[in-house]
Parts: sequence; C-alpha cells; structure tokens
Amino acid sequence: MRDFVLYLRQRFKIILVFLIFAVIFTVSFALYHLPVKAVLYPTLLCAGFGLVLLIYCFLQEKEKLRTLNKLKEALENLSVEQLPAARGMVEEEYHRIIDMLLSERRELTSRTDVRYADMIDYYTLWAHQIKTPIAAMRLNLQNEDSQLSRKLMSDLLRIEQYVEMVLTFLRLDSEATDYVFTECELDAVIKGAIKKFRGEFIGRKIGLVYEPVDKKVLTDEKWLSFVIEQIISNALKYTRQGHIEINIESDVLCIKDTGIGIAAEDLPRIFEKGYTGYNGRSDKKASGIGLYLCKRICGKLGHAISAESVVGEGTVIRIDLAKKKLVVE
Repeated sequence: MRDFVLYLRQRFKIILVFLIFAVIFTVSFALYHLPVKAVLYPTLLCAGFGLVLLIYCFLQEKEKLRTLNKLKEALENLSVEQLPAARGMVEEEYHRIIDMLLSERRELTSRTDVRYADMIDYYTLWAHQIKTPIAAMRLNLQNEDSQLSRKLMSDLLRIEQYVEMVLTFLRLDSEATDYVFTECELDAVIKGAIKKFRGEFIGRKIGLVYEPVDKKVLTDEKWLSFVIEQIISNALKYTRQGHIEINIESDVLCIKDTGIGIAAEDLPRIFEKGYTGYNGRSDKKASGIGLYLCKRICGKLGHAISAESVVGEGTVIRIDLAKKKLVVE
C-alpha cells in the first residue's frame, strides 16, 4: 500500500490535471444551465478507467523494480541489455549513460587489478629476496657467542618475523592460498614456535612454563604455527619480567603472560586491523597487524580466538581447537 501511495504521489501532476479538467467541464455546464449529471457520469467513468490504468502501470513498475533489484545483487556482471526495456527518449538516454558508466567501471577495475597484481608480485619477490641476506646474517652470527651476537640474533628474528607477516598478509586473500587440514601433533607446533624465541627467553630471563599437551588437532600446521608464533612474540614484547605459560584446557590452547596487560577499553578492539591501543601508542613500534592476521587466519581454520587481560597483571590468549565440521565450498 505504501508503494502505491508513493506511486500516486509521483503521478500527482497528471491526477491534478485530470481533476482540473473535470472541474472546468462541470463549471462550464453549470454556467450554461446544462445538466451537471451529463458531465459527472463521464468524469466518474474516466476516473474509473484511469484508476485501472494507474494500477496496471503500478504493477508494471513493481516488476521493473524487482528486475533492477535482482540486477543490483549481480552488479559485477551487469550489462545494459539486462536492464528493463527503455520506454521513451529519457529512459533510452539513461541506458546510454549507464552503459558509459559501466564501461568506465570495467576499465577502472581492470587497471586496478593489474596494479594490485603488480604490487603483490613486487612485495612477494621482495619478501623472498630479503630472506637471503637474513639467512646469511644468521649463519655469521651462529659462529659467535657474545652478548652482542645474541642481541643481534634476537633483532634478526624480529626482522624475519616481520617479513613473514608481510608474506602472510599478501597470501591471506590470495586465490592461490591453500589450506591443508590434517591431524597434527600440537606439541610439535608449540615446540617449533618456542624454539624460534629461545634466545630471547634466555637473553631477557623470561621464564617459560610449558608441559607437553600430548594432543592432536585438525588444522593447517603452517598457518597455526604462524598464529602461535605471533602470540608468543607479542607476549615477549610486552612482558618485562616474569614468565609465559602455555597449556591446554580441554580443547582450548592458552598462552598466558605476566606482562603489562591491555586496557579494558582496548580489549574489544585488539583484533581489528591497524588498532594498536594504549600499549601500541606507548611502544611506538606496534603496527596493529599481528593480532588482526591471527584473527583472520583462525577464522579460516575454524578456530575461535579470544583474549582476557588485566592491566599490570598480564594477558591470556585462548585458541579453541575443538574439531568442527568443515564445510567444503
């Protein structure tokens, strides 16, 4: 009903003209002392026919709107030929304008896709090339055992981690990205992540509380490793003293630190892209990308990730590794 009232408002001028003509005829008949009924009857008859015509045109308009709404959902592949047939010169002109806009849009999308593909190729190549000097520096530092070499090794690990973050960010939405789900030993994944940071644990005298969990999980080992490494890295970054504890509660992997904690107002947003919060602003080096990537990856793996924290006491990150039914797309 609301749509019909709106349609009548749009046709207000035509209805008004019809009423004005009816009044003119009625007044003219009255002035000439002619029977007014002679004009009222045809007026009502015309009004009835006009109402039927309005309803018919309204139904046609509704059908056209339904077609346009369907096309709006498939906007990517829209063409002028799919639009309802033009009625009159104005609609034909609209069709021509839409055709020009669609052509410009396709051309712009094509140029943007090419630029984006070139950018992805460049940064992917850069990330792979930078790994060579990193590996060479690591080999050189392994021959030394001094406080400086350990510090440099720790910094090198950070660089390596940032490079891995770049690659992960590039691969995340790539069509070529594959997820291989297998039952893997959770201990092997955790130990691999801990091994990467053992130098920093020792150098900064941060304790590690970890007991083998002896559990198999259905996941992609490579991507889960990245998530665990990123969480341990964050825990180390914001833990000045104390320890980091890794355990499992039922099917939930918990990584807890005794660091500076996260402010209550920041906690709901720590998994947002680019959000650094109070700690990030104080640190000046946080990018707000690490936990965002963890959230995205866990979503693709079917694992829920959450965080709890108390300022001055520490933070615990939980990853729910319960087996879920995988939906094949």
